[in-house]
Amino acid sequence: MNTLGNILWLIFGGLIIALAYFLSGIVLLITVIGIPFGLQLFKIGSFALLPFGYKAVPKEKQSGCLSVIFNIIWLLTGGLSLALTHAVLALIFAITIIGIPFASQHLKLAGLALTPFGYKIVENIEKK
Repeated sequence: MNTLGNILWLIFGGLIIALAYFLSGIVLLITVIGIPFGLQLFKIGSFALLPFGYKAVPKEKQSGCLSVIFNIIWLLTGGLSLALTHAVLALIFAITIIGIPFASQHLKLAGLALTPFGYKIVENIEKK
C-alpha cells in the first residue's frame, strides 16, 4: 500500500515539492553558514519524495543546545512559512475523502518543516 501511495504522491505534486526542497538545499550549501540548513532541506526533501511508510522521530542523542538554537533560527527564517504551507495543503487535501492520506503526509511534513534539527527519518513499522 505504501508503494501505491508514494506513486500517487509523486504524480500529484510530491515530486515538485521534493525538487523545491532539493534546489533550496543546493542554494544554501553554497555558503558556509547555510550548510546545516541545506542539509536539513535535503532531509525534508527526501522525506517529501517518498513519505508513505516513513516517519520523523527524535534522535536518541541530542546535540545539546545547538539544535535548539538552529531550530529557532530555522523557525524565524522560513520554517514557519514552510510548515504553514504544508498545513494549508493538508486542509485542501482533507476536503475530499480521496485526499485524506495526502493530508496526513502533509501534516507529517509540516511537523518536520517546523523544527527539523534533532529529528531523523525512519521506516514506519506498524504491527498489524
